[in-house]
Amino acid sequence: MTQYVIEADGGSRGNPGPAGYGAVVTDAADGQVLAEAAEAIGVTTNNVAEYRGLIAGLQAVLRLGGEGVPVAVRMDSKLVIEQMAGRWKIKNEGLRPLALEAAALARRLRVTEWTWIPRERNKHADRLANEAMDAAAKGLTWKAGGTTEAAGGTADLMGGPAGAADLGGGGAGGARAPERARTQVTRQTDLLDAGDISEISAPAASIAAAQQRVKRTGAATGTGWAPPTRVATSLLLLRHGETELSLERRFSGLGDPELTANGLAQASAAADRLSREPYRPDVIITSPLKRARQTAAVVAERTGLDVEVADDLRETDFGAWEGHTFTEVQRRWPAELAAWLADPAAAPPGGESFATAARRVQAAGERLVEQYAGKTVLAVSHVTPIKMLLRLALMAPLESLYRMHLDLACLSLIEYYADGPAVVKSFNDTSHLR
Repeated sequence: MTQYVIEADGGSRGNPGPAGYGAVVTDAADGQVLAEAAEAIGVTTNNVAEYRGLIAGLQAVLRLGGEGVPVAVRMDSKLVIEQMAGRWKIKNEGLRPLALEAAALARRLRVTEWTWIPRERNKHADRLANEAMDAAAKGLTWKAGGTTEAAGGTADLMGGPAGAADLGGGGAGGARAPERARTQVTRQTDLLDAGDISEISAPAASIAAAQQRVKRTGAATGTGWAPPTRVATSLLLLRHGETELSLERRFSGLGDPELTANGLAQASAAADRLSREPYRPDVIITSPLKRARQTAAVVAERTGLDVEVADDLRETDFGAWEGHTFTEVQRRWPAELAAWLADPAAAPPGGESFATAARRVQAAGERLVEQYAGKTVLAVSHVTPIKMLLRLALMAPLESLYRMHLDLACLSLIEYYADGPAVVKSFNDTSHLR
């Protein structure tokens, strides 16, 4: 059964001329608007703008529902609909890269229909596109709700450039900066402790367990291009296995659900992998929450290591939203949700902001690297703390959280070197779950 509906449009005032797109995602059951996006995209053609609107809508659904969700796509562009349905060939080579990008996104979903609709039925997306173009003509940037900001400020979050999304996953489309707005709904999956296994990747393992175990001493030097001069301190980041809340895509922060049977199986698969070369951690650290401790315990049993608890690796506190679905939160706390999606410093009612969580996670990461220099540390944690550590290693802004997707029981790897750089060697690796 179709779960989401995308309506998208794009236009050019001159064809080619000043152009923009609009996209809206609604709940197929009740028509509620779940995400909006719009962006002025400079001088281009109608068809380019229409494809950009489609891409924004597909990105939004991926962040709302994750991989494989059923979605209907409806546009008043006969060309885009027929090309995406495979009934028309792409003759304009300038459109081919956009069509390929849209097709790649569509394959990650379950598109139940590609439907042409008359312009009268596509008024919402058309309005968004015109709002974005009107704002650009005044030197402003479109924001959700029909408001604008000075160019260079915030915008929407479908994954476009400034002036224009994760949950997780995400990937957001869906960033918060420079893009903000109701489209930030698209980020929710990856921000929650929710998600399914999808599009499994298996980056090659490269980890300090295969290196000489030595401690850092003295000053080190490096060129930035040559290999680092010291043995890395390796931080393996393992997300916990499945819980009932993650299965149902509910906010899961400081609540303490246990792993499901499938979650325990996921933990066991991770443990099998981590008990072999080139992994074999020296230390296991876990969040204090039960789902993480259970996952860590399975790995500890397989590796013969003890488990230490680090309170700062706990998930973000979602306050009053704990246990609710994203749609439930949107209906009950619309203003608070909009603020939370627009500003990392905003917190859920009675909860914790991402800015606050970032400070404690950064402190925890620095302690681990200092305390276990030259060793391989397995940290079992949650979506938000793992994303925080990854974005710090990449020297990325806090808003980059909304560009990442993490699956359940996935592995990521950061290596820290004495001569300065931190290197992300692996991200969202779930090959052990195949």
